[in-house]
Amino acid sequence: MPDSMGRSTPPSIQAELVRIERSLVREPLNLGYLIGLARCHLALGRRGGAMGALNAAKGVAGGEPRAWEAIGTLSSYAGDQQGALAAYERAVALEPGNPQFLFNRASVRRFLGDLEGAESDYDAVIASRPTDFEAYLNRSELRMQTSGRNHIVQLEAAARHATSDWSGEVHMRFALAKEYEDLGECAKSFEQLRRGARLRREHLRYDLAKDLATVDWIIEAFPAAEPEPASGNRAGDDDPIFIVGLPRSGTTLVERILGCHPMLTSAGELDTFAIALVDAARRRGGKEDLGRRELVQASATVDFPALGQAYLAQARARYGGQGRFIDKMPLNYLYCGLIRRALPGARIVHVARHPMAVCYAMYKTLFKSGYPFSYDLDEIAQYYLAYRKLMQHWRSLLGRSLYDISYENMVADQGGETRKLLEYCGLEWDDACLEFYLNRSPSTTASASQVRRPIYDSSVSQWRAYEAQLGDLKGRLQAGGIPLD
Repeated sequence: MPDSMGRSTPPSIQAELVRIERSLVREPLNLGYLIGLARCHLALGRRGGAMGALNAAKGVAGGEPRAWEAIGTLSSYAGDQQGALAAYERAVALEPGNPQFLFNRASVRRFLGDLEGAESDYDAVIASRPTDFEAYLNRSELRMQTSGRNHIVQLEAAARHATSDWSGEVHMRFALAKEYEDLGECAKSFEQLRRGARLRREHLRYDLAKDLATVDWIIEAFPAAEPEPASGNRAGDDDPIFIVGLPRSGTTLVERILGCHPMLTSAGELDTFAIALVDAARRRGGKEDLGRRELVQASATVDFPALGQAYLAQARARYGGQGRFIDKMPLNYLYCGLIRRALPGARIVHVARHPMAVCYAMYKTLFKSGYPFSYDLDEIAQYYLAYRKLMQHWRSLLGRSLYDISYENMVADQGGETRKLLEYCGLEWDDACLEFYLNRSPSTTASASQVRRPIYDSSVSQWRAYEAQLGDLKGRLQAGGIPLD
């Protein structure tokens, strides 16, 4: 399925790392080499090495604003959002009017929950660079717009100037859709969304049929459950928790609730399992260049204990922590059966949401990358049916090893659902989990603004305002056997 079979590190990055390390022997304080070293370490999944290089770079960056911007960007990629903010602050102080520096600082402020500061920065970016269309959308997403405080007039005017830039127009259409929806003008909202999504889809190279076929290949490759290990399926002190599901299904909410527990650390959305699996499958297949179907077939016969160990080592190198952690990569739903074999003590939490609600939520989100099926309602329906088919398969194989949680149930009864969730994960109750919105840890997902608020139910049935426009989607899901009551 999309981006599902991972990637390996190009040999050129390793070669570049060796070259830079040799150069640093001669010039240990060369700023360019240190920043290049950090980039290579990040590309190789080595957070510790990257942070060491960035710390060294900070010592010699002095009054170079571009260097501080690079340090900020790499720190953000490394998951050090506070360090990124400090670096961007230096860049802005050195060059106050630079809109790129302000844009970057706004992004990190949003990750850290400083939504007012982020809005102020986006205002400044737009004033300085009126054609920065991404800034308009990012700003619109920071808060609920109101009749007395919105950007509709400015957005409509800017949209008229964005038509020569398809990407800019897409951002403006999604921004207008967001703000019109906040104001309750649903017809106008959906029209903007329809135009923006259609334009985005026109500029994507994507074959849905390949993703649909991949589900069948996975089911063929994993037709039966693994025997229960003699030791049972107990969670150990180092076993991870995987949160899986479709994007916009509530995975971030569940992550934030669990992330408040003192025994857990959130590692964010890691692509580590897919990468480790691809490496193992290629070794098993005996060649580097395997087609997707070959990769799926080879993945059924890899050394699963070794895969689990490789994943843990790489994941910890990526996020830089020890002990139990949360991996909230939604697309890991593709690998539930493989995760169970590779990491028998891991917990797999599958977050589900009403089919129409999650399909509409995906449709109205302009993703930074990935999820190319989400810009066409018919493709969304077909993808959803394949996802349901695969999850039903995993459920039939894994039984109680797979924990299903409903987004709607969590919204209706956060306390009760949280208690059951913690029990499944082998964790004691902690009151902090009820106040997830006070969690100051960064969030870099599409829900980064929403998770700063207590649970709200306005999005549970929001899709019903668009039942007429979503009629074909609804019919497609019902024809596929999906109950929508």
